[in-house]
Amino acid sequence: EVQLVESGGGLVQTGGSLRLSCAASGFTFEDHAIGWFRQAPGKEREGVSSISNSDGRTFYADSVKGRFTISSDNAKNTVHLQMNSLKPEDTAVYYCAAKIGPTGTIATIWYDYWGQGTQVTVSS
Repeated sequence: EVQLVESGGGLVQTGGSLRLSCAASGFTFEDHAIGWFRQAPGKEREGVSSISNSDGRTFYADSVKGRFTISSDNAKNTVHLQMNSLKPEDTAVYYCAAKIGPTGTIATIWYDYWGQGTQVTVSS
């Protein structure tokens, strides 16, 4: 059974940092790409970042470039999203997802498995 479990969300002030983790199981980690997505109230889910577990190539949405860093620990089947310089507009439920095939993308349509999400709230 495929499982993706997010952790690390919480409440932080503007300018603060959080580190999200996505623990994956039930599939061959290296054959998949992992993405982070977010959905704010009343808005569509949007791609934040992705990483290919085969070659480590990363993608970022323009809104988070220079502030967020995605990384993968293949030995632990875990992907992290380090979020720095957080802004109120980063407030959302953050989801990790797995895509069959190693090529990363932040387009939601390509992802096959989704976690339950973790809330990130940035206060002004």
